[in-house]
Amino acid sequence: MSNTAWEDLVKKQLKTDDIYSILSKENLEEIVVKPFYDSVEKPLVNLPKIEESTHLVSRYHESLEEDVFAFILDQNVENLEQKTIFVNNIDLAGHISPKEEDQYFSLIDVFDEKEAAINDQLVKELLAKQFRRNMCVDISLHQNAGAAIYQQLGIALAKTKELVEVYGSEILNKLIFRIAIGGNYFFEMAKLRAFKMVFNQLSKEYNLDEIPYIFAETSLRNKAVADNENNLIRSTLELASAMIGGADAVFSNNYLVERSTDNSEEISFKQQIVLAYESIINVFEDASNGSYYVEDITQQISEKSWALFVEMEKAGGYLELLKQGIIQKKIYDHAVEEQKWVEEGKIKLIGVNLYPKLDIKKSVEELYNEKEIKVVRWAEMFE
Repeated sequence: MSNTAWEDLVKKQLKTDDIYSILSKENLEEIVVKPFYDSVEKPLVNLPKIEESTHLVSRYHESLEEDVFAFILDQNVENLEQKTIFVNNIDLAGHISPKEEDQYFSLIDVFDEKEAAINDQLVKELLAKQFRRNMCVDISLHQNAGAAIYQQLGIALAKTKELVEVYGSEILNKLIFRIAIGGNYFFEMAKLRAFKMVFNQLSKEYNLDEIPYIFAETSLRNKAVADNENNLIRSTLELASAMIGGADAVFSNNYLVERSTDNSEEISFKQQIVLAYESIINVFEDASNGSYYVEDITQQISEKSWALFVEMEKAGGYLELLKQGIIQKKIYDHAVEEQKWVEEGKIKLIGVNLYPKLDIKKSVEELYNEKEIKVVRWAEMFE
């Protein structure tokens, strides 16, 4: 079907020639989304990832030892041989001394957000260890606090630049980026792809050609205490976004909000197993490449995040802006606007503001603080 024939068909169905204003989709990211796509301005080559197959990561439980090959550890476990280990505890990281053949990754953010500083002692301790990836740059906090997608990526670049200035460009291949994946399926897919582009662009400033190691986890922001089954569906879609977007490791936070059982931990991990082995989406390199829509929003997100990064660098860098409260205020402004969209029903949460079970109980002002970056779930307004 030609583009003209398609447009004529849509005009006939909508009984108007003004189809673009009707079908346009507003979003808080200020990304232009067209009603349909017939081309892309700059086709992209395949965007690679570091791991050939995505690590499927579970929180450690002894019952899963035989079936799981990658664990998050919050406390020491003896004799976990031939496993990939993501260390999530600062004290544990200090005591672990992996052998050269072991695969250890640190998920401990080396930035102290409250003090607006890099934890230099922690960085040096981690660099001295034989971890495959020593230093974590955590921007999952920012997503869960309500930062826009381009803000998350701009902050990731700015935090990376702070580390390079102190420890040199050779640390770029020692970094692991912890990123939370929200519910905007295609945008989140494009987020990971865009981050690969802008990180590679930053590395080229240092005459390198690096791609980021991405540890993607499901978001807390769109989960509700009273909607366990809906949470499970949401997090499954988020995992799919992460895998298709090219994450090197994926992890599903427990779908039971603020509580956990052995059964729910097992189900949370099995979400990944079904996606990986039944839909087989974890083995393709850049599976969404060639989709005009995903390509277009990938490029828009990369441009907006790079522009924000440059703006932050001109203003003194991430830590300086954090000290001044500017980063907190930027995230606060977007988070509050996003929460208002939830309140008004523009962002839909089944069982919360669509087919609702609950009434509004907390105001936006009660939930957010412009001087603090903190995790806020949309549904808290109704709980």
